[in-house]
Amino acid sequence: MEDEKKEQSDAIKNDSQEENINENMKIEKQEKTELDILNEKIEQQKEELDSREDRIKRLMAEFENFKKRSNKERASMYNSVLGDVVIKLLPVLDNLEKAAESNSQDEQYKNGIELVMKQFKDVLKDNGVKEIEAVGKQFDPTYHEAVSLVEDSSLGAKIVKEEYRKGYMIGDRVLRHSLVVVAN
Repeated sequence: MEDEKKEQSDAIKNDSQEENINENMKIEKQEKTELDILNEKIEQQKEELDSREDRIKRLMAEFENFKKRSNKERASMYNSVLGDVVIKLLPVLDNLEKAAESNSQDEQYKNGIELVMKQFKDVLKDNGVKEIEAVGKQFDPTYHEAVSLVEDSSLGAKIVKEEYRKGYMIGDRVLRHSLVVVAN
């Protein structure tokens, strides 16, 4: 009988141990499922964070490109407006140069015109306007406009011999082509 009681006691112990093991397994499974749920949430949040970070980086790059494009357009607009104003003022400069070249008995008058002409050219230079060099240079239709051709054995082929009207440019934009005489 004691054996039976012992067996029953062992069986009860085994059953109780199995129940404990089963309960522990259930708890572990619950913990694992909760842990899995938390890990999934973490992964989702990481993906969302990466997505937002990527979007922010793209927006920042777009904004930088926009700023560069705006600055370039603003500079282009400035040069365009300045060029339009300068084109209207170039005939005044041409007349000042003609007045400075003319013969005058009044030296102070001539010096005054030369000073005004120099000041005018300095203002143009300060605003990025420069004269196109022509005499003695190779003819370039980008910068020069030929009004006539002459034979001159002292000059090479397509060399500018004479300039009738000065040309000007601002940056890479030609405001007015030089009117020139081309040799050979």
